[in-house]
Amino acid sequence: MARVTAGVFTSHVPAIGAAMDLGRTEEPYWQPLFSGYEFSRRWIAANRPDVVVLVFNDHATAFSLDMIPTFAIGCAERFEPADEGWGPRKVPTVHGHPELAAHIAQSVILDEFDLTIINKMDVDHGLTVPMSLMFGQPEAWPCKVIPLAVNVVQYPPPTGHRCWRLGQAIRRAIDSFDGDLNVQVWGTGGMSHQLQGPRAGLINKAFDNRFLDRLPGDAAGLAQIPHIDYVREAGSEGIELVMWLIARGALDETVLETHRFYHVPASNTAVGHMILENRSQS
Repeated sequence: MARVTAGVFTSHVPAIGAAMDLGRTEEPYWQPLFSGYEFSRRWIAANRPDVVVLVFNDHATAFSLDMIPTFAIGCAERFEPADEGWGPRKVPTVHGHPELAAHIAQSVILDEFDLTIINKMDVDHGLTVPMSLMFGQPEAWPCKVIPLAVNVVQYPPPTGHRCWRLGQAIRRAIDSFDGDLNVQVWGTGGMSHQLQGPRAGLINKAFDNRFLDRLPGDAAGLAQIPHIDYVREAGSEGIELVMWLIARGALDETVLETHRFYHVPASNTAVGHMILENRSQS
């Protein structure tokens, strides 16, 4: 049977992808950030998944303000890289796992979570930056990827509690899939940041580190944080952290914290990163 072995949590700052693509990772500004992922690349080389369910948010690439699904799952065979700003990154095509994606969609919808099924979608830096941080710049990605897009752009986004419960439903779906697959679930986005308005550039280290402290052992408590607290404490884009709760909900109740990293700044954004392994798999 398919099994969820670990969760990876990381920010997906677009400038990180640009730094990698332009060969700037050893510059004094960027080197401290990339050093925080050196362990992670060794770890994932030794714990390579067959499939990653990657929770991210689209940045007006696949969806526009005309149509924004709250939760959308990519069921296609392949997803081409696309982006705003610097243009499409020159990274490999993302190959999906349609069979597992369709099974998750069916299971989760019957579990009373409404997912939008996407059979054609381009993926932006929200997905490709985490892949690059963990795998570097290979000729081809070493695993299949199921994109799970979450609306954290247009009000109202889903609550943290809803996201956490969706993660639990995804776990039930994966556990019931008839196939021998090593699956990881990744939560991306965050941490504290605000890109516009009088508080542009806001970073709240205390809030971020409290979130990291609680993620391994108090996800149910984190799931109760209301929207307004994310906005007040972590900035208008801090709401992206609810996507981490989907990945956390897909893991065991008791997990092993394998790696933790936090760095400020990265393009006026706080970067958080954590690897949690299911104890049943460790």
